[in-house]
Amino acid sequence: MSPFSDTDSVATPSLFGRVRMGYGVIESKRLDGWRHLLDDAFGMDVNPVGKDVLRCRLDERDCRFLVRSGEAEDFVALGIELDDEACFEVLTRRLAVLGIAPECRSGEEAALRGVKRFWRFRGPKGLTVELFYEPVVAKAGPRIRCGGFVTGELGFGHAAITTREPERMQAFWQQVFDMRYSDEVHQKISGVPLDFTFLRFNPRHHSIALASTPKIRLDPMRTQVQHLEVQVASLDDVGAAYRRCHELKIPVSMAVGQHANDKALSFYALTPSGFDWEYGWNPIRVDEATWKPDVWDRVSDWGHFPEGVTTMDVLGRLGRGVASLGRKEFVPAHSQIEHNLSRP
Repeated sequence: MSPFSDTDSVATPSLFGRVRMGYGVIESKRLDGWRHLLDDAFGMDVNPVGKDVLRCRLDERDCRFLVRSGEAEDFVALGIELDDEACFEVLTRRLAVLGIAPECRSGEEAALRGVKRFWRFRGPKGLTVELFYEPVVAKAGPRIRCGGFVTGELGFGHAAITTREPERMQAFWQQVFDMRYSDEVHQKISGVPLDFTFLRFNPRHHSIALASTPKIRLDPMRTQVQHLEVQVASLDDVGAAYRRCHELKIPVSMAVGQHANDKALSFYALTPSGFDWEYGWNPIRVDEATWKPDVWDRVSDWGHFPEGVTTMDVLGRLGRGVASLGRKEFVPAHSQIEHNLSRP
């Protein structure tokens, strides 16, 4: 069970159900590869802005994913959408307890993200978190090559993050954003024991998933996220995108399968920046009145078998995991999170 209760928040009213995944920012030198994946394979509406930026649409929003030219080859910022200014004021009070004063940005930076303005700060694991509550709605619908993406009140999908500080990271997300604990999974993968914790902003089963090793804390990922996910409207959409990935020779890291806890049917493709992207359908929506968290002994009921994983891939992850022991993982003012955030 989760070591943190859903009532351990800094201030009332609760933000649960008033927060969602808004957009993501990726930095890469491989813009052609990203257009190939997001547009040609996944069927999103991808539009270039000059030579150095791609803007990606899924729905009525002006932008859901921004891919900009740069050296990081990583997911560099998560845009979190709030219902309104009142939610933002609650969050700024909570962040102030941690000594965090988000920096306001507007102008071209905000326009590229499809928002009027946003506030950013350094979040857990050093990932830039960007807050906004004034999204820009496009004048016309997106030109997508699927039956549609499930977004709206649930947000764009989820992000999975590997961490050497799972308790502190979980505390941050729950106590600052009022995320609720959905469930967890304990399973050995390639002989390595792993713990997964799933947290939700709203009725979507999870918006943030945390992955860690239970004893010696290792982090085998070079990137900020292990994977991102989007949800499509039909099973046919998943099948069509899976077929296109194979036809276009885009690496598939895990074949089609169904997860045990949220029941999503999905596959995973390897992005040009080295993290995975899950393309899924039909995860459960949590009924807050009846939901009972569980502990699962498997990630998937069937499928999700690795494709194209080489010995060098495994050795590379092992090397990165061992190297991670020599560096400290950033969590904002973790002592304050652990001891002071439950105070009003």
